[in-house]
Amino acid sequence: MSYPLTRRQQEIYEYLQTHARELPHPPTFDELCAALGLSSKGSLHKQIQALVDAGLVEPMNNQRRGIRLTDLPEHDENQLPLLGFIAAGQPIEAIEQKETVQVPEFLRTGRPCYVLEVRGDSMIDDGILDGDRIVVEQRDSARNGEIVVALVDDSDATLKRIEQKRGAVILHPANASMKPMRYTPDRVRIQGVLVGQMRRYH
Repeated sequence: MSYPLTRRQQEIYEYLQTHARELPHPPTFDELCAALGLSSKGSLHKQIQALVDAGLVEPMNNQRRGIRLTDLPEHDENQLPLLGFIAAGQPIEAIEQKETVQVPEFLRTGRPCYVLEVRGDSMIDDGILDGDRIVVEQRDSARNGEIVVALVDDSDATLKRIEQKRGAVILHPANASMKPMRYTPDRVRIQGVLVGQMRRYH
């Protein structure tokens, strides 16, 4: 798991994960294009390179070798990946970091989770402060009223309370001085739901 990935990158990564044990050999570019219904190998190469940069796929030094997932090291189940910063203000790009954080079991769920560090003060009325670390359950859907990690225009990640209506997704801050952000549904992709929070007092 790596965030933020574009929708296409996530689709490719999930396909490789799902079929890793089923395929007799790692798929080539041609095979992956056919499986995913892609017409451009050049576009696929860019997406694969992004997964290589994220540490999820091995570098393609030998093109005929096939596209292989990186063997991620096993880790303590209480260790969750720290994937960077999330804006609790205007959307900013999340910054991937290859770190892990010890997270008690009661702060996470049985589904895949990750940790982000909050930047900004737009969620302070919900007790989420600048510098807090939040635990996010990986999900692509949410109920109205839940606090979500939302990816806007496949580039900017933000933390907000979500409202989904016909033809609109509204991301609500928890700060009386800030206004909600309204988007068409095709511009917003949910990447997870807040399930836990950690704070350090100096």
